[in-house]
Order: sequence, then structure tokens, then C-alpha cells
Amino acid sequence: MSAAHKSLHSKLSIGGLLITLGIIYGDIGTSPLYVMKAILGDHSIDADIVLGGISCVFWTLTLQTTIKYVLITLSADNHGEGGIFALYALVKKTKIKWLIVPAIIGGSALLADGIITPPISVSSAVEGIKTYYPEINTIPIVIGILFVLFTIQQFGTKLVGKFFAPMMLIWFAMLGTLGVIQILDYPEVIKAINPYYAYHLLAIHPDGFFVLGFVFLCTTGAEALYSDMGHCGRKNIRISWIFVKLTLVLNYFGQAAYLIHHEGQTLQKLGGENGNPFYLIMPDWFQPAGIVIATLAAVIASQALISGSFTLINEAMRLNFWPKVRIKYPTEVKGQLYIPSINWLLFFGCVGIVLHFEKSSNMEHAYGLAIVLCMIMTTILLNYYLIMKRVKLYFMVPLITIYLIIEGCFLLANITKFAEGGYVTLIIAIMLISVMTVWYVAKQINKSYTKIVKIDDYKKVLMELSKDLSIPKYATHLVYMTNANRIDELEQKVMYSILQKRPKRADIYWFVHVNILTEPYKTQYKVTEIAKDDIYRVDFNLGFREPTKINLMFREVIRDMVKNGEVDITSRYESLNKNNIVGDFKFVLSEKFLSNDSDLLWHEKIIMNSYFLIKKLSLSEESAFGLDSSSVKIEKFPMVLHAPENIGLTRIVK
Repeated sequence: MSAAHKSLHSKLSIGGLLITLGIIYGDIGTSPLYVMKAILGDHSIDADIVLGGISCVFWTLTLQTTIKYVLITLSADNHGEGGIFALYALVKKTKIKWLIVPAIIGGSALLADGIITPPISVSSAVEGIKTYYPEINTIPIVIGILFVLFTIQQFGTKLVGKFFAPMMLIWFAMLGTLGVIQILDYPEVIKAINPYYAYHLLAIHPDGFFVLGFVFLCTTGAEALYSDMGHCGRKNIRISWIFVKLTLVLNYFGQAAYLIHHEGQTLQKLGGENGNPFYLIMPDWFQPAGIVIATLAAVIASQALISGSFTLINEAMRLNFWPKVRIKYPTEVKGQLYIPSINWLLFFGCVGIVLHFEKSSNMEHAYGLAIVLCMIMTTILLNYYLIMKRVKLYFMVPLITIYLIIEGCFLLANITKFAEGGYVTLIIAIMLISVMTVWYVAKQINKSYTKIVKIDDYKKVLMELSKDLSIPKYATHLVYMTNANRIDELEQKVMYSILQKRPKRADIYWFVHVNILTEPYKTQYKVTEIAKDDIYRVDFNLGFREPTKINLMFREVIRDMVKNGEVDITSRYESLNKNNIVGDFKFVLSEKFLSNDSDLLWHEKIIMNSYFLIKKLSLSEESAFGLDSSSVKIEKFPMVLHAPENIGLTRIVK
């Protein structure tokens, strides 16, 4: 990690706090737009439900967001980076194989949440226009805003980011101010801080448990908050959360105070078809400005989730959970990236959600089910992180048990939404889980059938081949990418390619291995001289958030080696050597295909066929490694699984 990046995580500053407001709290900060509206629905305002609901919201923000995420989970950082995949990369060291299950489920659920958060946030904000134009169709406006939002992703958020922080500061100040005005009119609402009101709602009121599914919406951004830790640092998040939570609580209690004043009425009666307590607590003169501020805050909330989805997919690729896709780096800002395929998949997913549900009130039923699954998976991984850190059992067991019970209750409450829209995000999550599972399992099958040989067994023949003038020279420098982790080993197919497929004479053979580390930011390399001036191996150790630009990195390695006098890369052709012309470099990559000779079990057949189908749609190997296609040769190799050793042929003798 760079010195600047380290200081970001250790320093607490006004600038850092402002940036945190702009980046981290978009999702959780816009929840007052729809939580109270969702809790009440079409029913008449009931003081017990309002007080119980607001008490549940307060204690959910306290127990779930403040204690679990801000205080405990943020401590589980991987060199300053957060998120479920960063947490998995940490607990992976325990060598417990099944922990990959909660990692894949949690990551997929968080991505599914990224498809529904932009539509619900933007729709809730834009629907405020209906206060003035009740007949207006907001769907085209919402889709238009989403289109602009997804289109600007390719330019990065550097310029827009400067606008985010002051805008979110205005947003939170507005939330707090509007809340305080209403609380001053009805200060008794503060009594809802007493957890008795939450207990009364859940245990006694007939609609109590159903309400819990909508209460959960107030904390859905907590997982995104953890995922974005790397952008701002733990200290800045913890301090800024005090201000954010205060303004959120004030706004929720302000909405509750207003609603209790109008007990017995419905939201529709108070504010028309799209009556929303968030807009109802605003003075009439302020509503137009409030709608604009809310819409801008919703766009910022969506932006945070989109960039978070890019980071998540990038990590999934490095951890072998996701097929290789094209990544662009729009700015020099560390960790900022743009993935075109994911960007437009998210956009079409968001448009589909808007067209399917039409109104934010309908989307509320789909929201929450996927993210509560993600939170449960984070709790499971957190448990193993605490074990790894040797936290005392008397502290750890009650803590994890309490959170599994809380999140289990939220899951049961959200399951009631399944038929009303929850199935949408669950289907999206299942599709993502399927892709991740197929990719990971296929990679494991692939690895188990890869034959590894000792490089020493071939050292002599390679040195002799290099000097065998009877074989035409294939390249001055021949470079093979290898997956073999040990320095003294190589895949058998590499040797087959050099010696048998078509003997490839080269002056120097290079074997390059990329090792993805469990920490996010590191760029190191190691050179092993296997035979002086004939065979070298280069191992790159890259953090799981680092771009894999092998072409540039390899060039830098060669430059350093030449500078140190370790290797002579001048062409060995006499005329070129005389004029100090650098020799050519040729990369050879192997592309596997499933052989017809394979005798697969039924589940292997499904996995491997799905894997090769996905592979066709994903990025080519040379692009994934950042290689120049003009200097790359692709060789196809059959992948034979469970090949029958003896077919049982009978020889006919005359």
C-alpha cells in the first residue's frame, strides 16, 4: 500500500470526513425517503405502529449498523479494505474450504441489491413531483436519470465526487432540521427510544412482525458502508457516522411526530396517491427545493452502489469467482475502476425493475430480502475472523448468536415479501450465485486435472533446443504464462507445446506466473534464473485489487534486469546483434476445450459445459493479462476428464 493510501486509513481529517459523507452513506442516508412510507403502506395511521416502528428503526440503526458494522465489522479490514470478499480473503487463511459458500452467497446478494437500490432511491425522490403534478408519469424521468447516471460512469467520479460531499452535507443537514421542527411540535415522540415500544409492536401487535420487514430497509446500506471502507478509512467512517445517525434518527422521529398528529388518516388522504411522510413534513414553500435535493441525494446513493459493484466484481475475478471481463481505469484515483459489461448489465437490470414495479411503493416489497442474506453471510465469516483473532469465547459466542437471531428475524420478516416482489432480487441473486459457483468449481476441476512436471527434468533439453540450428527459430524470447505455484514446476502442456506440438526454438525461455494475494494493494516481482541466458521464471505478486497489466509489468522487469546486467535481450541474429537491435518477444497462451474423449459425471457435464459457455462470453486470455495481441500466439489444448484407460478393442488376426 502506498504511503498516501496508508495515511488515508490512519488520519482523521475534516476533508476525510467530508469525502466519507459523499461516498459512504448514499444508500443508508436516503432510507428516510421510503422507510416510514413502507411501514404504514395503505393503512390508517396507528400510533402504536408508528411508535413501535420508530423504536424498531432506532434500535436497528443502533444494534445492526452502529455496533455490528461501524464498531465491530470495520475492525475486520484487509489492509484498509472492507467488504465481504475482503473479509473472505482474510478468513481464507483458516483453510476452512466451505467458507467459500457464505462468500459467494453474500457477494451475489450484495450485487442483486445494487440492481434495486438505484430504482427505489431515484423513484422515491422523483415521485415528490406528484405533489404538484398528480397525473405525471415518473417512469420516463426515473429511467432518464438512471441512463445519465450509468453513462457518466466511464468518465470516473473524480469531478462529480467534488460535488458529492457538499451535496450530502446539505442533505443530512436538511434531514436533521426537518426532523427537529416536527419533534418540537410533539416532543413526546422521543419516548420511542424506549425499546418497550419495539417489543410491544413485535410481540403484541398483530401486524408487528410484518412491519419488521420494512423496518429492515433503514439499515440496508450498512453492508455497502463496509464495502466502501477502503475509500475513506475506518476512523473517518466512525466519526462521521455520529453525525449521520443523529440526522437520520431526528428525521425518522420527526416523521413519526407528524404522523401521530394525523392518527386515523391515511398517507393517500394527507398527500394524494403518492403521499410520503418524508415530503409531508416539509413546509409547502420548501417542497420544490426538497424534491431537488432528495433527487440529487438519490443519484449519489446510486453512484456509491454502482462503483461498489465494480469493486466487488473486480475482487470476484481475482478470487476466481467471476469470469474475466474488461476493466478500465478512468482516473488516477487508487481503486477507482469502470467495468463496461457490469455497468450496462446493472443499467438494464435497473430499467427492468422500474418497468416491472412502476412505483417505489411496489419496489419496497422486493427490497431487503437479498441484502439480509448478505448480512447473515457476513456474520458467519465474521465469526471465523473473531476465532482467527483469538477473541474470547465468552464475548464472541453471545455476540454472534445475538446477530444471527436478529438477522434471522429480519429474514423471516422479509420472506413474507417473497410473493409480492422479493422473488425478483432472489432470482437475480441465484443467477449470480450460479455463475460464481460454476466458475469456481470449474476452475477447481481444471486445476485437479492439470499435470505438473519438474522443470529440472527438462532443463537440459531446453538448453540444447535453444542451440539446435536445425530447427527454425520461433522467437528470440518465448514467454509462457504458467499457473504452477512452485518455482521448480511447470504444467506438462507447456513442455508439450515447446517440445512436441511443434518444436519451438528460442534464445531465451521465460515462464511468467501471476500470484493473486489475499491483500488488496501490492505489486512485487521475483526473478528466478533457471539456466543462465537460457531459462528464467518471473513471479508477480499482485494484490487482489491491482490491475493485471502483464505486458507493462513484464517490460519493466526486463528493463530492470538489463539495467542490472542480469540478461542480454539483444537479438542473437548476427546482423541485428551487431547493430544492438532488441530481439522479439512472443507470448504463447493455451486455451482449453472440452475433449470428446472425456467421460464426465452428470454434475461435471453441467458445470464444464456452463463454464465453457460463459468463457466464450468473457474476456480473452490475452486481454485479461493485458497483452498486446500482435505478439501473442493462442494454442488450443484438449481437456480430457476421466478418459477411459482401456476401450476394450479386440484385434482380428487372419
